[in-house]
Amino acid sequence: MAALGMIEVYGYTTSIVVADAVAKAADVKVVAIDKNKPANADKCPVPLVMVVKFEGSAGAVQAAHDAGVKEAKDRGLYITSEVIAGLDESVQWFATLTATGKDKLRNMDKASKK
Repeated sequence: MAALGMIEVYGYTTSIVVADAVAKAADVKVVAIDKNKPANADKCPVPLVMVVKFEGSAGAVQAAHDAGVKEAKDRGLYITSEVIAGLDESVQWFATLTATGKDKLRNMDKASKK
C-alpha cells in the first residue's frame, strides 16, 4: 500500500508552493489540497489553514515531505506534518477528501437550476 504524506500550512498560496516542492522532490502524486478555517482564525498569522496530501512509495513520500516542510518553514507558515507508511486500505479514501472547490461547485449547481 502507498504511503501518505500530509503537510499543514497557513495560506492558500503557501499550500500551492509546498505542493510544487513536494511534486518536484520525489516521485509522488499530490492527491488533495484541503482547506480549513480555524476557530481562532483572528489569532493566526493567516486565517486559512491548508493541508497538502500526497502519496507514493514510503521513501518517495519521506523525501517529498522533507522538501515540503522545508519550504513551509522557510516561509514561516508551517503548522504540522505527518508521514504514514503503508496506509491501510480501509482509511485510504480519506486521503482524497477535500473541501476545496465545494463552494464553487455548489454555486454552479444553483446557477444551472435558474
